Amino acid sequence: MDQIYLDNAACTPADPRVIDYAASFYDGKIGNPSTLHSRGLTARAALEEARGRVKTLLNAEDEKCIVFTSGATEANNLAIRGTALRNPKLGTHLVASRIEHISVLNPMKDLQKQGYTFDLVPVDATGLADLETLKSLVTKGTAVVSVMAANSEIGTIEPIHEISDIVHAAGAYLHVDATAAAGHIPVDVQRDGIDLCSVSSNDLTGPQGAGALYVRSGLKVQPVLVGGGQERGLRPGTENLFAIVGMGEAARLTMLEMESEADRVRRIRDALISEITKVKESYLTGHPVRRLPNQASFRFSYIEGESIVLLMDQFGVQVSTGSACSSLTLEPSHVLLALGLKHEEVHGSMVLSLGRSNSLEQVPRVATAVTETVNRLRMLSPLSSDRR
Repeated sequence: MDQIYLDNAACTPADPRVIDYAASFYDGKIGNPSTLHSRGLTARAALEEARGRVKTLLNAEDEKCIVFTSGATEANNLAIRGTALRNPKLGTHLVASRIEHISVLNPMKDLQKQGYTFDLVPVDATGLADLETLKSLVTKGTAVVSVMAANSEIGTIEPIHEISDIVHAAGAYLHVDATAAAGHIPVDVQRDGIDLCSVSSNDLTGPQGAGALYVRSGLKVQPVLVGGGQERGLRPGTENLFAIVGMGEAARLTMLEMESEADRVRRIRDALISEITKVKESYLTGHPVRRLPNQASFRFSYIEGESIVLLMDQFGVQVSTGSACSSLTLEPSHVLLALGLKHEEVHGSMVLSLGRSNSLEQVPRVATAVTETVNRLRMLSPLSSDRR
């Protein structure tokens, strides 16, 4: 049975074209980018070419604004910790939306041990940040505000330009986690007034093990790791050349194909939403319009998300329930709870994130698998009226 992979938000298969390109930098003929001989200079040129491609993807003002990291989690930590600790005169207050990734929320919580205060901005039932509350929370003592471009769990796209105006009016810095958004919708740091922006290689169909942080020109950031002087001293350690050049190639291909690919997966997404919401007591989560083109998320009454994932896998369909980075905690999704849902409503969630391997022809099979999965699980649920 052919497999249907619908968990691209957790791990996106690398584009074969990207792997072919990156493989040429993994054959033992390339040196360390920090060395001065010919092999090292070749590696340095490839590294800087990748930096330029990520710069173009985000419309950064300069290649020097791009700092390569091991992934989005490290980029988020560098943005939050590095900016807050390097700019104490701004204040010791931090703000984030309630639906941020844990790699944003946990660094802010951890900074409380060093005297920082931390507030969360609520969202409405569709996941949009409450801008009036944001205005009241961001003060002259606020150092960093973090609001994601789009949420990978519910697909909602945030009004970043309006958020930027609010943050900058108070003299704070805005960090945007664009991991879920970049490659699917345009992310423009200059247009939207973004000071720091995190992206991931894997979410661009590049190799795992690389990410990047955009740091606006003139903004001072303190390194989280200390060592050599690589990446302007902000990310010491020999660069992962294979993953980074792969990320650069993925960024280049994304720029060429983003619009057409977004149109293609949006049609699949809409067909899946249409079919799956026919299931009794099924509900679309996230914003009905302002959502990522490749994302569809649902909740079903009376059943558990973990059981949905396992049974769908038996039908040859891989899906998710909530964020993969939070799944090990076995806690209900903080994102869905932030929408105002009850604990018992949150547990029956299913997230579909589409990629290049998906097609409209797969929709009937996925819809059938969802219907049979939900019906079977409700037959076993003591809470469901469908139980016999």
